[in-house]
Amino acid sequence: MSQTLSTAHLRAWNLANILMVCIIVFQAGNGDYGVMPTDEYDGDPAAVVHEFDPFAR
Repeated sequence: MSQTLSTAHLRAWNLANILMVCIIVFQAGNGDYGVMPTDEYDGDPAAVVHEFDPFAR
């Protein structure tokens, strides 16, 4: 995981547009940021920093 917020945002935007699925950026307990498909995330909703929806305009 170990990503800065800017790197996580870029990776999430890229994944959302390539895979055409909703991707979230979340902050882990150790302060790092991670990205994953929204439908696979089962962690704390308060840890979600941003959601990229490729279908939203």
